[in-house]
Amino acid sequence: MADVASPSLTAAGALHVRLAALACLLPLLLQLPVALGIGIGVGAAGVVLASWRTPLPGLLRLLLMGCGMLAAAWALPGIGRDTACAVLAAMLALKPAETRTLRDGRSLVGFGLFAPFATFLLDQGPLSLLLALLTVLLALLALQRLALDEGQAPAPGTSHPLQPGALRDVLRLLALGLPLALAAFWLFPRLPTPLWGLPQRSVAPPGLSDSMTPGAMFDMLLDDSPAARVQFFGSTPRPEQMYWRGPVLWDFDGRTWHQAKTLQALAPAPMQAASAGWEYQIALEPSEDRQLIALDLPTRVPDGARTSLDYTPSANAPQYGVSRWRMHSAPPATFDADLPATLRTRALALPAGYNPRTLALGRQWRREAGHDAQGRSDAAIAQRALTMIRRDFAYTLDVPPAGRDEIDDFLFTRRRGYCEHFSSAFVVLMRAADIPARVVTGYAGAYRNPLGDYWLVRKSDAHAWAEIWLPARGWVRVDPTAAVAPERVYDTIADRQPGRIAGLDTLVPVFNAADWMRRGWNDFVLGFNAQRQQNLLKSLGLGALGAAALVLAFAVIAVLALGWMAWRIARGERQRDPLLRAWHALEARYRKLGRGRAAHEPAQVWAARVAADTPHAGTHLALLAKRVSDVRYGGKDDPQLIAALRKHRP
Repeated sequence: MADVASPSLTAAGALHVRLAALACLLPLLLQLPVALGIGIGVGAAGVVLASWRTPLPGLLRLLLMGCGMLAAAWALPGIGRDTACAVLAAMLALKPAETRTLRDGRSLVGFGLFAPFATFLLDQGPLSLLLALLTVLLALLALQRLALDEGQAPAPGTSHPLQPGALRDVLRLLALGLPLALAAFWLFPRLPTPLWGLPQRSVAPPGLSDSMTPGAMFDMLLDDSPAARVQFFGSTPRPEQMYWRGPVLWDFDGRTWHQAKTLQALAPAPMQAASAGWEYQIALEPSEDRQLIALDLPTRVPDGARTSLDYTPSANAPQYGVSRWRMHSAPPATFDADLPATLRTRALALPAGYNPRTLALGRQWRREAGHDAQGRSDAAIAQRALTMIRRDFAYTLDVPPAGRDEIDDFLFTRRRGYCEHFSSAFVVLMRAADIPARVVTGYAGAYRNPLGDYWLVRKSDAHAWAEIWLPARGWVRVDPTAAVAPERVYDTIADRQPGRIAGLDTLVPVFNAADWMRRGWNDFVLGFNAQRQQNLLKSLGLGALGAAALVLAFAVIAVLALGWMAWRIARGERQRDPLLRAWHALEARYRKLGRGRAAHEPAQVWAARVAADTPHAGTHLALLAKRVSDVRYGGKDDPQLIAALRKHRP
């Protein structure tokens, strides 16, 4: 009965609401896994076409909904906000199948607007905002279409065309809300911690981890999306010095390296810097964990961050948004030169029953090199391993799955792999030769964007290297991958330059400009935190304002903005016909003198009544009333009439 009471959608109305729904779906689909996004998008288009004239049967809709749920569960196992967004997208894709009436159309548009807003749970980039604004624009146009169809019921099979100013009216509505939106952005108190928790993704984006299994970095090495952007203040390190330190891995179970959790709460080990080092600010993309990176080695980190015993940098809270950290780093001259016995034991530990050939080779090298207190034999063994890698090994991403004795397979059979394989095998070989060693993960190299004079670290720069402990020097960085493929370590190879395709630099300026704009968006929009809000207020001469003062200022601005919106809306409701507007203004002038026209009184009757009281003015008014009637109802052309109405005075 509800469907009978609500008018059916016109063809134009159905087209508008379906296009608006598909537009609302688009930004959300772009944030889902590629296969899932394409599947839901194709399904949505199919549902729209299949249900254009006849609603889909209820059983078929249930079946399609079940397929959508299964697809979301397959692509995004577990429960997270990305899974919820995928389910929302599947439900919205199916919603047009039951849209037949004006009320259904409004329901579809209203439900569809949840999709672009849900997109911001997954991404807050400028493209997502631009698409969201476009979808809101299309949704308002669709609602305007429905209002027109409801207010003026068209003949069966026909539709009222939208007025030429429909888009202008919608843009005016959006502009009316702009002052209030800006007031909320600039003045609403920025809290240091959120009011509520944000559920994590069921599938975490590629990034560094507190564990490493050789082969696990494969997805990151193929991902050219940004991981960090770095601005140096003063001197800049050479590209071969750009090792961005992340988690340090001590414990090996035969297959996977793990971070030593018990060491993370300990104070940083003693380190003597070899030079003054570098001051820089690093802007990290959201990681949804506490992992940070810093130029090797970090000597100072800001509030909210810390470094552990092995100089692994970490944040005090998970990083759900873009975060900025002002740091100082310097290369070490000595680093934990007096290694405690417990740490030495940990840095030599190897699981029993794994990689017997590697253990035998390490022990053989130790017997051949002997022992000395100065550590020359340890350095010689490390150099022997690098020479073997440089001579016999190749770098490639085409690596078969790891077996049980992965290190033996890599060193003696396969002899090809990438950074995880090289660093893992090198550390195991060093430990077998009685040299303390550990794996360090992070990034290596960076690309300098000349537009903003900053350095871009991409996820494809992910890297793993080794540190060995030598007497009198302490921990020393050794990069076995650099021995075979330095172009995968240092970002100075032109073929790896962002925007370079098939050896051509045509798109490099486009990439530089796009990344520079994204950096600006991160800085001025996503990075507008409590500190920047206070800096803005100080620049306006308001000084530091507390939360209560900010709320009061926001309330005042909001009231003014709402008042301005109400005034503009009321003013916008005036008569659009300039002739009638001039005639109504004339009536208002007579009304002030107590001789206004009654609501039921025809114009010429009113003019005759005025003429009886004031013959001279009334006669002129009667002539004007006749000219207005001739133009309005007789189709005559009188270009001077509006000016005459404006000049007439009682």
